[in-house]
Amino acid sequence: MNRLAGVTSPYLLQHADNPVDWWPWEPEAFEEAKRRDVPVLLSVGYSACHWCHVMAHESFEDDATAAYMNEHFVNVKVDREERPDVDAVYMEAVQAATGQGGWPMTVFLTPDAEPFYFGTYFPPEPRHGMPSFTQVLEGISTAWTGRRGEVAEVAQRITQDLAGRQLDYGRAAAPGPEEAAQALLALTREYDAARGGFGGAPKFPPSMVLEFLLRHHARTGAEGALQMAADTCEAMARGGIYDQLGGGFARYSVDREWVVPHFEKMLYDNALLCRVYAHLWRATGSDLARRVALETADFMVRELRTPEGGFASALDADSEDPRTGKPAEGAYYAWTPAQLEEVLGAEDGALAAACFGVTQEGTFEHGASVLRLPQDGPVVDAGRIAGIRQRLLEARAARPAPGRDDKVVAAWNGLAVAALAECGAYFDRPDLVERATEAADLLVRVHFRAEDGRAPRLARTSKDGQVGANAGVLEDYGDVAEGFLALAAVTGEGVWLEFAGFLLDLVLDRFAAEDGSLYDTAHDAERLIRRPQDPTDTAAPSGWTAAAGALLSYAAHTGSEAHRTAAERALGVVRALGPRVPRFIGHGLAVAEALLDGPREVAVVGRPDDPARAELHRTALLATAPGAVVAVGEPAADGGPGAAEGEFPLLAGRTPVEGRAAAYVCRHFVCERPTADPAELAAQLGTAAGSGS
Repeated sequence: MNRLAGVTSPYLLQHADNPVDWWPWEPEAFEEAKRRDVPVLLSVGYSACHWCHVMAHESFEDDATAAYMNEHFVNVKVDREERPDVDAVYMEAVQAATGQGGWPMTVFLTPDAEPFYFGTYFPPEPRHGMPSFTQVLEGISTAWTGRRGEVAEVAQRITQDLAGRQLDYGRAAAPGPEEAAQALLALTREYDAARGGFGGAPKFPPSMVLEFLLRHHARTGAEGALQMAADTCEAMARGGIYDQLGGGFARYSVDREWVVPHFEKMLYDNALLCRVYAHLWRATGSDLARRVALETADFMVRELRTPEGGFASALDADSEDPRTGKPAEGAYYAWTPAQLEEVLGAEDGALAAACFGVTQEGTFEHGASVLRLPQDGPVVDAGRIAGIRQRLLEARAARPAPGRDDKVVAAWNGLAVAALAECGAYFDRPDLVERATEAADLLVRVHFRAEDGRAPRLARTSKDGQVGANAGVLEDYGDVAEGFLALAAVTGEGVWLEFAGFLLDLVLDRFAAEDGSLYDTAHDAERLIRRPQDPTDTAAPSGWTAAAGALLSYAAHTGSEAHRTAAERALGVVRALGPRVPRFIGHGLAVAEALLDGPREVAVVGRPDDPARAELHRTALLATAPGAVVAVGEPAADGGPGAAEGEFPLLAGRTPVEGRAAAYVCRHFVCERPTADPAELAAQLGTAAGSGS
């Protein structure tokens, strides 16, 4: 075994038995490269990455290739999910040099960590215009020994270029209604009206953009925004990207029609989409949205929940194909008509094939099809289809299952906490609220850690209840704070508001720049060749805008001017980028909608066992007002402080109305009259066209 044997990352452990003498990312690896006077080969990937597995089987498990790597390089393997900072810095270099990026990422560095040659996947033989991996290794080694001065010059130029990139984000002001309207118009131009979603193949779930569209409709009444969101959600839910048997979404679709997915299932995708579908149901009452939200929540709990109460990162795309005994992408999920008939019999097998779009030719590989729900499928008794789904799900469970990446990532668990808490509240599923609370508890117990007498900070990962070595990055702080704030609103437990405030104070202290921008790493984090700072969304919200959203919500809860000012300053980047590239700053646009609407502050007071309080609380949670914050608790007794007043500042001075549970709605320092009537509360929180102007 190599030096990866003692790490906690499941991805790195997959390479622990490679003949390659891998090092983890650590100073000793670069010291070894200096001692041996050889370059560093940096390989970055993640556990659920299909092409990472392919390159590993083809090259890293090959003795001859490994021997050459060991002789001529110091080889460093990085899990991008554990070290998003390392990944971001070198991915920026890859994209700048090649115009594209992806994983596995292969970068050659000097012993001073300066990059000088880049790539992603390299095949074992020359293919489609790509050199073989061996050719690349030999070329790099020859250049290193024979043209060292040229290599050093290239490395220095690239490093200086990266270090010199400064983000001018228009920090003067937060976005206004004009920028939101321009962003909507730009999205309309890129919208695929025939298939839903944006752009061509491959097509990714636009989770953050969908949230913006729903919030924009809630604030302005723009029907086009709601239609784009609803149609995209329906197209995805009917497509192969959605698991029609077990629930949950795959990473992306390889085609424009959402038919064939790239089969890995990521926690962040499912947490974000679970929340989007729940919010779509909240806005429209759609039965499909309700079903998909609940099925996705149940998928996360059933297949990603760890024994410690957190949520694992991902399920692999690959699993063992029973026909060949070898790993194959999608083997767990695809079906042929014959396989359906074998499980269901001839009549139900034919019905399932028609209902789920399974054809003799197949929509995937080897004549197999990915299950979906075509628009032109037969009209069938729902109970019969439910029975068919259950029988197929049980039969699928007997197949070799995809591997699971069991590490718990703080940011993604924060997203899951928010989604499960809200789904539990919306759909009367207290078990989902319990699962959200248990995950939040794990984040506090395991991921908060103190070092060298300093205040506790947030760790990026844990596994099997043991905290990882890597520090949390900005997205961890922002997304965990968001999860805690959602949980506080649902449960009425103010401790989660307090924890969110603790995290956000660390954001202001450790991640904020003087101009109001935010860095992805803390001021005292490990120094890389560039301090990463990216406001744009990737597969999940950027740390920058995630933190801005949590800062805004916390300010609404507490009245903290410092937190609101920090949120507004951070949102200056949305003013600059939103109208031009809205697809890549969707979360920032969603936060901007909350800012334009207030956000509204709702306080609900009443006895804990009072059904009237529960109804007002539920009405407040179901409000579509963008980013509305909700506090619920007991009223003050005999003029004294209420039981929850110290935990929820919004409850200060709030009393029942004529002895009945009451709700108070405030916005922009102006409050509506308190009400004990859920219908009146709903009206106070309803859509007001142009209200943000």
